[in-house]
Amino acid sequence: MSNQYINYSNFYIPEHVLDNHYFNEIGLTNEEIIAKSGIEQRRRTSSKENTNTMAIEAIKNSLDNLPYPLKEVDLIIGATYTPYDTIYSVAHAIQQYFDISNAKCFTVDAACSSFINAVEVATCFFIAKKAKKALIVCSENNSAYNNGKDKASGFLWGDGAAVAFISSERCSEQDIAIMDVNTTGLGNIGYSHESITLQPNNGGLKMPNGRDVFHHACTHLIAETKTILDRNNLAVSDMSYFIPHQANKRITNYVAKQFGLANSRVLSNIEQLGNTGSAGSLIALAQNKTRFQPDDHIVVSVFGGGYSSGSLLLKKM
Repeated sequence: MSNQYINYSNFYIPEHVLDNHYFNEIGLTNEEIIAKSGIEQRRRTSSKENTNTMAIEAIKNSLDNLPYPLKEVDLIIGATYTPYDTIYSVAHAIQQYFDISNAKCFTVDAACSSFINAVEVATCFFIAKKAKKALIVCSENNSAYNNGKDKASGFLWGDGAAVAFISSERCSEQDIAIMDVNTTGLGNIGYSHESITLQPNNGGLKMPNGRDVFHHACTHLIAETKTILDRNNLAVSDMSYFIPHQANKRITNYVAKQFGLANSRVLSNIEQLGNTGSAGSLIALAQNKTRFQPDDHIVVSVFGGGYSSGSLLLKKM
């Protein structure tokens, strides 16, 4: 594919910190939660925050460093499975708040893999010459749907948002090139229909079959990473940094071990933020953007409930 570029990325996380001791009342200790997931704490929205407000704050945090006026954006793609409003979507909230009048606007949902799906959709718009500058907004307010008393998975989830501004042409020296993107639908495998569910009228966010999720997440994070490296004639040793979906530190550790990656090459935020859904890998990318050096290759690999997976190959210019 012809190159597209991430011009800038940034994030927003709520101020309220919820550590593992909160879950002592349901019989889970700090040590048990760390052993199960690697999570030490997570962020929670306040009563005045939601999926849309977090996305807006992430964009506000970006404006001083964006290499063009925000109103040049002609495509807004939201990504979330935890919407504040299922009609007035996060993408529409962005368009309204910032008065971006000439942008196509919609939201996608492939669970935790939605960031990569949104990037792939944006590149299709660029190739079709239907857009030149896209804004991808990933925002998850898991606490609005989560049952904190669920011992199986209630301790996993955190809230947060991240944004990526993407263009069809290079805009500045800070750009990161999108070398390749791939997504895969996996709705026909395993217990995809019941391993992770979010039914507001049936208990909210649940993960009743974590073992199946773990198995397929490990399998497909590895497969997606190999696929995108192979397609671009790169070896694992050419991968400067690896950003996996921030689902569970045990999954991250397993995948990193299979690739023989040193800890310094694996970028993780789940310890402090919990599982922030589709926003997690983009938050990690934004958190580490100043670390990347020219010619570094970065691979983002994700797995989402439902199931779905995807990978993104980036190169620092």
